[in-house]
Amino acid sequence: MTTFTTRLPAGWESRLMDFGLHLLAALAILLVGIWLARVLANSVLPRVMERAGFDVMLSSFLRNVAYVVAVILVIVTALTAIKVPMTSLVAVLGAAGLAIGLALKDSLSNIAAGVMLVTLRPFRSGDVVTVAGQTGSVQQVRIFQTVLSGPDMQTFTIPNNLITASPIVNLTANPTRRIELVIGIGYKDDIETARRVALDIIAADERVLAEPPADVVVYALNTNSVDLGIRCFVNKADWFPTKVALTERIKVAFDAAGVSIPFPQRDTHLYLHNADGGPVTLENFMAQSGDAGPSPAPQQPRLPPEAG
Repeated sequence: MTTFTTRLPAGWESRLMDFGLHLLAALAILLVGIWLARVLANSVLPRVMERAGFDVMLSSFLRNVAYVVAVILVIVTALTAIKVPMTSLVAVLGAAGLAIGLALKDSLSNIAAGVMLVTLRPFRSGDVVTVAGQTGSVQQVRIFQTVLSGPDMQTFTIPNNLITASPIVNLTANPTRRIELVIGIGYKDDIETARRVALDIIAADERVLAEPPADVVVYALNTNSVDLGIRCFVNKADWFPTKVALTERIKVAFDAAGVSIPFPQRDTHLYLHNADGGPVTLENFMAQSGDAGPSPAPQQPRLPPEAG
């Protein structure tokens, strides 16, 4: 009787055993290799780069790149463990790389843009930037995206190629930053009084720097107000709390000094004209209203005569 095993070539047991051993070795290489790649990216490299004085943003980017490269090497090593021919493997990887490169050209441009960002360093980790319509603190530059943290605890993930193609405004590149408040006062209010009150409030705040000196200028003449530009410099870490504090204190001080902060208002004027285009005076209006005379009283309905 012919069985399935009798149809197999001689020595199949040893070949199957050999393949099983190589497969187990490949799985072990994958598990251990990926674990080592994580240890390398999350523990070893951060310590080495910290001692070497690497920037946090550059360190984060290099860790991500190192992890991806390590995983690729582990996969190639695992494939060779199951005796995949290297020539065939290189040919397959080359063809796959070409196809993937054409399909993921935007992703590859993100990688190139990430390399430019960590090399040219238009910003560092912790800087507050405005880019691609978003403003936030730079958290890290990844292989494909840059992560910003917004003022409302929002997280913005922006593709790297979009950042390199957009203007980058680094709000904290310098150690100091200017506060500029635009506050309107009434046209009848004294500008010098408002200027003196605002400068006194600014001088009383220890966070405001003495140099460059603070100033108060007439910013614009608007429809309802004279806008004053109140400007001073603070350390970049004190910018937001100082700005909101000065805004409140200046409002209170203006109220105490009798300086008004007007709100938009509009007066409506009604003009009446005759048929000939001339203006209507009060006398003419009353006369025209009286010509019509009183309204006639309503007539009572007539009842039909009763039948005799």
